Amino acid sequence: MKNFATLFIKEMQENMRNGKWIWLPIVIMIIGISQPLTSYYMPQIIESAGNLPEGAVIEIPTPSGEEVLAGTLGQYGTIATLLFVLATMSAISNERQTGTLTLVMARPVQPIQYILSKWTAQLIIALTSLLLSYVLTWYYTNLLFNQVDWDIMLASLGVYSLWIVLIISVTIFAGTLIRTSGGIAGVSVSFLALLTVTTGLFTKFMEWSPAKLREHATAILTHGELLENGLLVIASTLCLSLLFVLMATFNFKRFEQF
Repeated sequence: MKNFATLFIKEMQENMRNGKWIWLPIVIMIIGISQPLTSYYMPQIIESAGNLPEGAVIEIPTPSGEEVLAGTLGQYGTIATLLFVLATMSAISNERQTGTLTLVMARPVQPIQYILSKWTAQLIIALTSLLLSYVLTWYYTNLLFNQVDWDIMLASLGVYSLWIVLIISVTIFAGTLIRTSGGIAGVSVSFLALLTVTTGLFTKFMEWSPAKLREHATAILTHGELLENGLLVIASTLCLSLLFVLMATFNFKRFEQF
């Protein structure tokens, strides 16, 4: 436990030094807050773009606060997913390339301690960024649109956060397979994209898929409860995340040279 704590603190300090605690939350917050602002000012944006017939009247139905937050989850599912992968891809590869990993593993450190320290530190910064962004988006949504209950917002955030857990788990596992950061990002994004596309194409057979987490988070916003098979999706996401962490640990043990 002491070794894990030491490695975890080291990882958190490294994230602070490389600025990840600054740029990642800021970028994710910008992505989140852009949804309510663009939804509210869309008529003015279209009007200022020009090329409209004289006397044309722009009438765009005002979305509900729940719909705005659901749209924000859609933004997270594309741009933010890529950002979380990019933020995590070098967690292991940098230490392998610089030789730091050799020094770390020369000490009495177990592979599970090393992997969990990386996974936990990266997950904390990712979830913190998501929390700050979603709460800020919720605040502006309440100002510009109708009020969305606090507990509904938190419940949808909790469900969607499991997708972030899977992203970090997949990327950490890829880091034990590939030495280059670009390769790690490519494998991770490809897997997540394949999972999403497969879920969309074979919906009947992919009711368990973690790619459906956004649908269930949206259902909580609009209907106040999960869709059918919601618990199955949550359970499968947790199991897959655990599986990737265990595979990362097993693969890490096989390294003869770090």
